[in-house]
Amino acid sequence: MGPQNEIFAFLCRTGDNTLVLGHRISEWCGLAPALEEDIALANIALDLIGQTQMWLGLAGEVEGENRSADDLAMLRDAIDFRNILLVERPNVDFGHTMMRQFLFDTWHLAQLDQLQSSSNTQVSEIAAKSIKEVQYHLTRSSEMVIALGDGTQESHDRMQSALDALWTYVGEMYHDDEADIAVEEEGIAPLPSQLRDDCFAKYAQVFGKATLTQPANEFAHKGGKNGFRHTEHLGHMLSQMQYLQRAYPGLSW
Repeated sequence: MGPQNEIFAFLCRTGDNTLVLGHRISEWCGLAPALEEDIALANIALDLIGQTQMWLGLAGEVEGENRSADDLAMLRDAIDFRNILLVERPNVDFGHTMMRQFLFDTWHLAQLDQLQSSSNTQVSEIAAKSIKEVQYHLTRSSEMVIALGDGTQESHDRMQSALDALWTYVGEMYHDDEADIAVEEEGIAPLPSQLRDDCFAKYAQVFGKATLTQPANEFAHKGGKNGFRHTEHLGHMLSQMQYLQRAYPGLSW
């Protein structure tokens, strides 16, 4: 894999994370348990989709095949997406959504912080534009995990259930594969494993305040970087997200 292919793969992976999670969060629009939460979740989804536009837009430039951010988002099949599995997990309930967000936000902020020093100027500029939004995302999601975990017995049980269910997907975020190593050698992005210690310290701090028990071990899910990619949830979501573009190719408003 040449340098341009390495950068393209990294940009798609980064943009796919924000695209898929942004769409998942948008599913709460009009359905959140309170008006304030409805507005907050909608704004976070918009932040992530805005970041997607930058990452996939740059990916299209690097690829040089005249594909736009919209083309990469709307015209690829599920098997071609490179997001981590955590972000495509179903919402289930509000507790699962907040736990998924916190686990991702912790890793996402650490990644963007390092990407500000990327050897690729455009990557560092996108990271600098995105990091303030993600700082807010993490502040909010950690506060919600604490409030719900240390709330009523029911809210505590729901948050513990969410943590137990989602923890199996955490390891993938900190696992280095060949693509990660190649991009790190170019000075474009840090190795995921380099983010682990700081992120796990944040997890432990928040879970302690939330009176939640962190599972003993984390590992890369068998459908993630270490093995076959399971696309059932992503495929169903993309069929909804991409329907209009695929039904009416090249439609303009």
